[in-house]
Amino acid sequence: MSKNTEQWSSKLGFILAAAGSAIGLGAIWKLPYVAGTSGGGAFFLIFLLFTVLLGLPLLLAEFTIGRHTQKEAVTAYRTIAPHTKWHWIGRLGIVTSFLLLSFYSVVGGWILIYLFRAFTLNIHGMTPDQFGGMFQETIANPALAIFAHFIFMLLTILVIQMGVSKGIERSSKIMMPALFLLFIVIVVRSLTLDGAMEGVRFFLLPDFSSVTGETVLFALGQAFFSLSLGVSIMVTYSSYLKSKESLPKSATSIVALTIFISILAGLAIFPAVFAFGLEPTEGPPLIFIVLPAVFSSIPFGSVFFILFMALLLFATLTSAFSLLEIIVASITKGDETKRKKAAWIAGLLIFIMGVPSALSYGILADTLFFGLTFFDFLDYLVSNILLPLGALLIAIFVPLKIKKTTLFEELSKGSSIKKVWFNIWYVLLRYIAPVAIIIAFFHVIGFWDYLNRVLFRIF
Repeated sequence: MSKNTEQWSSKLGFILAAAGSAIGLGAIWKLPYVAGTSGGGAFFLIFLLFTVLLGLPLLLAEFTIGRHTQKEAVTAYRTIAPHTKWHWIGRLGIVTSFLLLSFYSVVGGWILIYLFRAFTLNIHGMTPDQFGGMFQETIANPALAIFAHFIFMLLTILVIQMGVSKGIERSSKIMMPALFLLFIVIVVRSLTLDGAMEGVRFFLLPDFSSVTGETVLFALGQAFFSLSLGVSIMVTYSSYLKSKESLPKSATSIVALTIFISILAGLAIFPAVFAFGLEPTEGPPLIFIVLPAVFSSIPFGSVFFILFMALLLFATLTSAFSLLEIIVASITKGDETKRKKAAWIAGLLIFIMGVPSALSYGILADTLFFGLTFFDFLDYLVSNILLPLGALLIAIFVPLKIKKTTLFEELSKGSSIKKVWFNIWYVLLRYIAPVAIIIAFFHVIGFWDYLNRVLFRIF
């Protein structure tokens, strides 16, 4: 079996790159505002349970596929199940990554704009209304939104064209430690604000009286989203991993880092929000309107504003690298002479695909798809349909198409995993994860509401 010509130079490089893929806007942007609108501590506790009990088994499943075959996503599924249609899981992952990066890059562009403004704008004394006006001006300016979207994609292409070791791994070794350091600084400042403890209590003390079915389902979706599951990114990343490395230890490290960053995100945001009497239910504008208003009201606020935007940029870029890499890897299929050309072609096509998303809050604001802007439609399609569908298919594929003994052998390489832990993982993957995903998927398509209406008519 031929192997990829590219490999991670170290286990640390792989863990940081994979963690960088997982620790993106999902952990820093999406989790705080979803937690803020879904019960705070109760939501976060349910999210942690889903991350460990479902996210970790699915992450290990993707690792097993990639390292076992040493192939990129599409070829990996075809190698395990030849002459079948299972390789479409890999193709689904590529399509999902393409669509996700097209609008993800637009948000990355907004962050670039804010980072530039953080260096040039005196934010002291600015009000939330002023920051709201600045955010609306940013997303509604067509030329500015498209230009920033292009620059973000350009940065992503430049890293991916350099390869796995020299590009992704080298940049992750710089960006991820910097991200942790910046987060620690901001968390310390946030926790020292007067009234910060109310925000800590909201975030860490569960109030189960506020838990609804929506809370549970949001937590399940967030667990998948925050670990980059369902798009076979981790299949591609683990295909560059040496056989001596322990998959269980690597997966556990990545999940632990993701949870740690999620906790830091909550401790950075909620204490500051409560300290200034703002609402944690602001939704997506939380990091673009509410937090800048907080920074404008504290000493050295401009410095913390710069640090936070730099942190967001690092996290967004490391996730963007993984989304473009799975596409490039599927084109090159291990032939690194094709990497540069593939990175530019794929990257520019994604940029073009992202233009309507960049214009969704400007000249295309009135152009709706199923009642949603193009940006919101792609976000809904990817987050609520394509990601859960990909995760479901992977959970079914691994136990069905890879022998149990082969799975145990693969997970035992570089580690001494006990049979009891392997069996727990296998049960969670084969039986628990598919059921949980199907329940969530039924909610997305409105099945439960339809069933309730039918039962109400009958009884």
